[in-house]
Amino acid sequence: MDHVTHPIRTAALALGALLIAPLAAGAQEFRLGLITPPGHVWSQSAAAFGAELAERSDGRMSVQTFPGSQLGNEAQMLQQLQTGALDMSFMTVAEISNRVPDFGAFYAPFLADDIAHAARIIRSDVAQGLLERLPEEVGVVGLGYASAGMRQIVSRPAVTGAGDLNGLKIRITPFEPIRDFFNALGAAATPMPLPAVYDALANGQVDAIDMDAELIWAMRYFEQAPTVVESNHMLFPMVGLVSGRVWAGLPADDRALITELMQKHLDIALDTYVEKDPEWMALVEAEPGVIFSRVDRDFFAEAVAAWEAIWTERAPILAELRAVADATR
Repeated sequence: MDHVTHPIRTAALALGALLIAPLAAGAQEFRLGLITPPGHVWSQSAAAFGAELAERSDGRMSVQTFPGSQLGNEAQMLQQLQTGALDMSFMTVAEISNRVPDFGAFYAPFLADDIAHAARIIRSDVAQGLLERLPEEVGVVGLGYASAGMRQIVSRPAVTGAGDLNGLKIRITPFEPIRDFFNALGAAATPMPLPAVYDALANGQVDAIDMDAELIWAMRYFEQAPTVVESNHMLFPMVGLVSGRVWAGLPADDRALITELMQKHLDIALDTYVEKDPEWMALVEAEPGVIFSRVDRDFFAEAVAAWEAIWTERAPILAELRAVADATR
């Protein structure tokens, strides 16, 4: 099921044609892994990046994308990047924060007011500077950021106050900043891969999920969990990565072209969320049977304070990101 539309779909289809055609002599085909389904903006952006790379290099370089966790979860794909078994990935910053805690600062509750504000934070010099640490600390090269939309809550039980989340099993992306936030609410933060989420809601394996508007709409999670709380409680960056081992073996001109095009398509993806995220939430709100509410920082006040008590020390760069957030409001 693919409810997500995107202006680069034509380029994604063009990539398919390129992959069917024989590779030029001496051509290099890169493998790029993602956890998102094929219709997701990240997956389509990766395909469009590959299509333009093939065009601009006259077929000398191309990209085969593997969406939907075909190559494993993000932790497994990051290991593959480190060894050179995988060439590239569009990956949540969440997984990087498991290796470099300063990246966890992006997930400070209510750091961003909305998706447009989140984009300004992600594009800041402070955020870009964090990428410079990746080759030495993780063994990968970060070429730029995009994002998913802001995080929202979808629940089977009714949620009229933060206390209603106490004791609920809430699906999260498997990393510490989100876990710590929901644990502070008294919820049982339950890591789970994205492909398993719909069935887990349907069979009661989890009571609620932490999710972005695109997938709430595209995957129709509200069919199994009718309570939708638009909280915008966290932004959710993505980073475009290249294996450090692969990068070291590329000529300077190839590095420059890959950098230019990956950054271009990451920017397109980020702009897409700025435009579409409010539209997706409006579509969800209008669905029959959805119990929709909007809340703000005050709804989560105690949990926000508990999160900051942990992460202000763990991620010292948080103070700089907060200064950026304040300056770009």
